[in-house]
Amino acid sequence: MNKKTILVITMMIAVVVIGVGIFFAINSSNENDNNNTNNNNNANNVNDNENNKNQNDDNNNIVNDNSVVLYFSATGNTERIAEYIQEITNSDIIEIIPQEEYTSEDLDYSNDNCRANLEQNDDSARPAIANNIDISNYDVIYLGFPIWWGDVPKIILTLMDTYDFTGKTVIPFCTSGGSGISQSMNTLRSYEGINFIDGERFSSGTSKDEVEEWINSLNLE
Repeated sequence: MNKKTILVITMMIAVVVIGVGIFFAINSSNENDNNNTNNNNNANNVNDNENNKNQNDDNNNIVNDNSVVLYFSATGNTERIAEYIQEITNSDIIEIIPQEEYTSEDLDYSNDNCRANLEQNDDSARPAIANNIDISNYDVIYLGFPIWWGDVPKIILTLMDTYDFTGKTVIPFCTSGGSGISQSMNTLRSYEGINFIDGERFSSGTSKDEVEEWINSLNLE
């Protein structure tokens, strides 16, 4: 093999080596760029998630400032909705406990002489409340109850007659098998000096997501 041939082969090998080196250098650079981009994107995502968390916390602080869920529940349906609201809003929660507990016989609506029916048909009925309820520190009150004979149970009127709701925002919610909340709103609005927001009726099968959708629709600030 003459010197000229050797020189040509050497130059060809050098070109190949240089080309391979350039190829790997470019790929390494692209990989670094991709890694940097991914790292930047991940960092941005973390920051975005943190910002969203902070924003959600801020929204919760607006909605939940000085709020309480105050409820009466005889069979547990209203209690379940009340607990959903408490969890969603991070409010305090207070149960209205009757002095005399309601039994299944008391709630036998097919019996005209059952306790619940007698109370609902007596305009002066005000069943006693067993526990002390302090609402003085709350500006927003979610007020829950079952619908009895299309209206609020009379123990809710005991509550309204006993405690001062003046200047507070009251958001009623109820549970029922079919009756709406409109008559209950009319009854509650007979108490003056209170900022009532139109309430909502829930069925026994209402989900937590449905309750949250309602709360978000209130646009409390």
